[in-house]
Amino acid sequence: MALNNTYEARLVQQETAVGAGVQILLLALLGSAIGMGPAGWLTGLAFAIATWAVLSRALHRTRPRSFGPANRVTLGRAILVGGVTALVADSFESSPPVTLLVGLTAVALILDGVDGKVARRTGTSTALGARFDMEVDAFLILVLSVYVSTQLGPWVLLIGGMRYAFVAAAKVAPWLNAPLPHSMARKTVAAMQGICLLVAGADLLPYAANLGVVLLALGSLLWSFGRDVVWLWHNGRVAAPAQAEASVRADAEAQVPLAEEIEVELGLRELATVR
Repeated sequence: MALNNTYEARLVQQETAVGAGVQILLLALLGSAIGMGPAGWLTGLAFAIATWAVLSRALHRTRPRSFGPANRVTLGRAILVGGVTALVADSFESSPPVTLLVGLTAVALILDGVDGKVARRTGTSTALGARFDMEVDAFLILVLSVYVSTQLGPWVLLIGGMRYAFVAAAKVAPWLNAPLPHSMARKTVAAMQGICLLVAGADLLPYAANLGVVLLALGSLLWSFGRDVVWLWHNGRVAAPAQAEASVRADAEAQVPLAEEIEVELGLRELATVR
């Protein structure tokens, strides 16, 4: 049985390695098609290596029996996001191939609605898969906001950086880590960000229209984050101490058997000494 588990774990790691290889192949295709410069190549390779390293570490920690079909879809999206990242980095050195960038982004956004459905239909939903999906989404929004900021101004970076600012704030205020209730409004706002940034990045609309679209995205995102922070302020501060107390209680209960074993061992030693 142990050999079977080891073999499956090896296959899981091989899938992440294949993903990194496909990412490099995509970069090679983009490089030959548009003559990508050093900035695009280095950024794309750094993304591929970082994705492979972080995902491999997470898989080693959680030890799933298989990678799963939904995670394969998410990995495919991550590969596309790596291509978009390389193109955006290259755009600082030369004119970007807008059609290619928009095409890769559009496919990545479409697949965002696929991996969740695949996970639910195949019964393979996991915390790791959900986190993987969320991180790919967040990074794509960050990259798109960097690209659009070159057209509309640095304030657009607020869209891509807001989620990371929230994570950083949670390190200081742990009550922000409390679980949030399900909200379709939150999901809708999150999906809007990529679509609005894609529309603005395609540059098919007049400047004023692109500005309005991105302002709408930013306004809705501020509303969504603000609503969640208010909810966490009223509920998370109560939940956080309770969770901490439960954790301390669990640790204390876990120490009881160990303490009893130590007492028994010491008692046996004393008895042996007397004899």
